[in-house]
Amino acid sequence: MALPTRPLGSSGLHITTVGFGSWAVGGGGWSFGWGPQDDSDSLATMRQALDHGINWIDTAAVYGLGHSEEVVGRLLRDLPSSIRPYVFTKCGLIWDSNNPMKEPRRVLKPDSIRRECEASLRRLGIERIDLYQFHWPDDTGTPVEDSWSEIVKLVKEGKVRAAGVSNFDVALLERCEAIRHVDSLQPPFSLVNRTAAAKEIPWCHKHNAGVICYSPMQSGLLTDSFTALRVAKLADDDWRRRAPEFQEPNLSRNLALRDALRPIAEKHSTSVSSVAIAWTLAWPGVTGAIVGARTPAQVDDWIQAASLELTAVDIQEIASAVKRTKAGAGPDYPTGETASAKRRGRSVSNR
Repeated sequence: MALPTRPLGSSGLHITTVGFGSWAVGGGGWSFGWGPQDDSDSLATMRQALDHGINWIDTAAVYGLGHSEEVVGRLLRDLPSSIRPYVFTKCGLIWDSNNPMKEPRRVLKPDSIRRECEASLRRLGIERIDLYQFHWPDDTGTPVEDSWSEIVKLVKEGKVRAAGVSNFDVALLERCEAIRHVDSLQPPFSLVNRTAAAKEIPWCHKHNAGVICYSPMQSGLLTDSFTALRVAKLADDDWRRRAPEFQEPNLSRNLALRDALRPIAEKHSTSVSSVAIAWTLAWPGVTGAIVGARTPAQVDDWIQAASLELTAVDIQEIASAVKRTKAGAGPDYPTGETASAKRRGRSVSNR
């Protein structure tokens, strides 16, 4: 299946508008796990995503404390090189092997970055990482210039193709950009968490840096079947149990916003999940959305988002629902090129 693609900034990579996120592939037993996950289910789910035409997988060293990368590596070994997807991963979160439930430390020291890169290459079984990203800003006092200079070395050595960051603000982006172009930013971005649309996404749009947003379905909240009862049934080690958006009063507001998407989904003969993801893709500057799944059926549920075109009326209805439900925070209405298209009454497409 052919899915729409967009250039990831000036990196030379052209990626499908949705990519597979393998956070949950790491399984449970660590501080930000999603509960138990069967590896065979993960492999079948990733194959389903590739069969649908997705051409990139996003993972991280910390997901499952190395396990997600290992499972992705198993997938890659069984694929001919001609159909291998792009592989994106991240560094900068160092875990305590003796206490896996302890929150990882945010470390971007140059020697640590290099060690992590080598370890990720081994786990993935590849010679070069297509996009290597800093997972979070450093907490050790290491200047970001020193950290970014190390990733530049990895690019020059051929171990990394493109270099990006995740969860960085504009000030940090500017400091990196002064040394070497930032190929991409990975911010959280959804109908609930809209804050990146205020500054970071516009900065990337202006500087030709790609944006691949994570949690576009707000970690499952903006899906057809999620309920308040399901929160109570989450696994004990599922990080969402302690997340503010899964607790009241936020939970009810978020589910009310999800319910407001149902008429739009019905109009387009698609799922609420697809509408939620397509909304993120409608913002100028957004290249693609990272979407997770734990079963092949979940991939089937949201894959239409890759080519779904929301109309000007859809976007306005969604903005009104955001105001009405008071869910989340951040801008609720795309600006720039998208806003101009809406004023002219055109569809907001994923071009």
